[in-house]
Amino acid sequence: MVGFAAETDDLIANATAKRLAKGCDWIVANDVGGGAVMGEDRNRVHLITATGAEAWPEMPKPAVADRLVERIAQRFASEAA
Repeated sequence: MVGFAAETDDLIANATAKRLAKGCDWIVANDVGGGAVMGEDRNRVHLITATGAEAWPEMPKPAVADRLVERIAQRFASEAA
C-alpha cells in the first residue's frame, strides 16, 4: 500500500511515523510548508520505505507519478522472482 503525506515540518520523521501508523508499505511525502506545492506543476518528494527515505529531485508532477509507477512495478517484479 502506498500512502501520501503532505507535511509542514519534520518531513521525514512525520512521514515515517505516518507510514507506520497507517500500515503503508511506502509513503510519498512532500513539504507543503508555505503552500509552495499546492497548485504548482512541479514537486519534490521523498519516498519513505521500511529501509529509509529516498529524496527525489524536483520534477513535474506527472513525472513523479511515472517514477512511482515504475518503482511499484519493480517491487512486484522483484517479489515475483
